Amino acid sequence: MSDPRPGGTFALGDLTVTRMGYGAMQLTGPRVFGPPADRPNAVAVLREAVRLGITHIDTSDYYGPHVTNEIIREALHPYPEQLHLVTKVGFTRDESGGWPPASSPDELRQAVHDNLAHLGLERIDVVNLRIGGPQESVAKSFSVLAELREQGLIRHLGLSTVTAEQIAEAQAIAPVVCVQNMYNIAHRGDDDLIDTLAAQDIAYVPYFPLGGISPVQSEVLDDVAERTGSTPKSVALAWLLRRSPNILLIPGTSSIGHLHENVAAAELHLPDDAIAELDGIAAQPEES
Repeated sequence: MSDPRPGGTFALGDLTVTRMGYGAMQLTGPRVFGPPADRPNAVAVLREAVRLGITHIDTSDYYGPHVTNEIIREALHPYPEQLHLVTKVGFTRDESGGWPPASSPDELRQAVHDNLAHLGLERIDVVNLRIGGPQESVAKSFSVLAELREQGLIRHLGLSTVTAEQIAEAQAIAPVVCVQNMYNIAHRGDDDLIDTLAAQDIAYVPYFPLGGISPVQSEVLDDVAERTGSTPKSVALAWLLRRSPNILLIPGTSSIGHLHENVAAAELHLPDDAIAELDGIAAQPEES
């Protein structure tokens, strides 16, 4: 019997989450800055995501800043037992809407406490450390989060925008349950990393799941969508879910209609010929 939850489930440590999750970044104003134009709609989207069975919501206190976490609290607190919130730290927002790094020990501690306060939690399910570049050592920053985990403020730890070497460095300090990197049907630089993490039962959570698609690649998606009675976005998301069982999706939207489209991707069956076409489009050059 198939799992009725969106995309089935995967374990983040001792937590079970739906593989089709929801990313809250788009619940803010333009450029992920300031409040949304329609706050009641943002609340309605979150409640609908939970009604549809999603148990994995991705957020950060620097979205807004503070905006998404405050809306999540308004919409969903007290949180259902099966709902799990994942946040990230390591950056902040300046007055012009920039994204400066904030990875000193004091900044990381403050970020975790800000997430707790704005979400209305005593412990966060997962905190991802976002790294600023492939040459950056994660040891000092990850050690701070590991200490907060030992204090009971964080349940599990993850990483974002990291290399295999940085993951190994972090794992020498504390367990890693998930990795958030850029990956989609057009950009597959993390293929080997996904398989390595799958062998360790570590989740891989791709951001920009629909980004950077060329006209040639888009044409293939359009064709497969027409043949399957779906949409190009649903096809791209369904391909990601099929790529590896440890892939968790967190597509974001401020539209209930688009939310339903995303969830529908979890049930979309891609025939073998469509899969073969989709597997091959990463190498297609962009038209000049």
